[in-house]
Amino acid sequence: MNSNLKENVVVLTGAGGGIGRAIAIKLAQAGMRLVLLGGNNPDKLEVTRLEVEKYPSCLVLPGNLTDLEFLASGIEAAHNHFGRIDILINNAGVAQSTPFEKVSVAEFDRIMTINTKVPYFLTQYALPFLKRSPAATVINIASVVAHSGYPLQSVYSASKHALLGFTKSIAREHYKDNIRVHAICPGGVYTDMVRVSRPDLTEEGMIMPEEIADIVWFFLANRGNAVIDEICVHRCNKEPFL
Repeated sequence: MNSNLKENVVVLTGAGGGIGRAIAIKLAQAGMRLVLLGGNNPDKLEVTRLEVEKYPSCLVLPGNLTDLEFLASGIEAAHNHFGRIDILINNAGVAQSTPFEKVSVAEFDRIMTINTKVPYFLTQYALPFLKRSPAATVINIASVVAHSGYPLQSVYSASKHALLGFTKSIAREHYKDNIRVHAICPGGVYTDMVRVSRPDLTEEGMIMPEEIADIVWFFLANRGNAVIDEICVHRCNKEPFL
């Protein structure tokens, strides 16, 4: 167990709910300092902040993740505030349920930008600071569709395949810099997005956000004992969740 994680600084995207909020709570309980980066719904971020404020300090930086200038300035702000960046968790993502022939250019660009381009360049901007940390870790929240394709999810699947490929590449490229890069590929997670898009589904047989947070903690706490490129979490459902 890594006992040096307390007060490490974590930059986390997609913290307004679901998996992101569960991760934020888990890591705050462990004494880590959080930067909740991005999100155009300040109310959701405020709920997460209130959940974790009883623990160590939390910096909230709402804004448009698709704006590369915001990403760069957000990383700078995180470093200026805490003096270090140890961990980056690329969790923000959007899903899609559209027949292939009806996918618009705008929808394609939106999904590929948020799911692939944002984590790619956010990691690039964070890299100089991560190189200074003895606990440097990047965790990308991918999806089971990074390994297989589901009907009506062509762009979502393409974006997560790209995210997984990016993860594998930089994991090898920056291993020598003592930076560990991992992907978590969950199946259907019972989040607000699923509750709204598929009200016919219940939490039975689905993954809970807290379980993904536990896996994030496993990667961080066992950094010196296990080097694992990715973990897939999938439970047998009768059909894709979207």
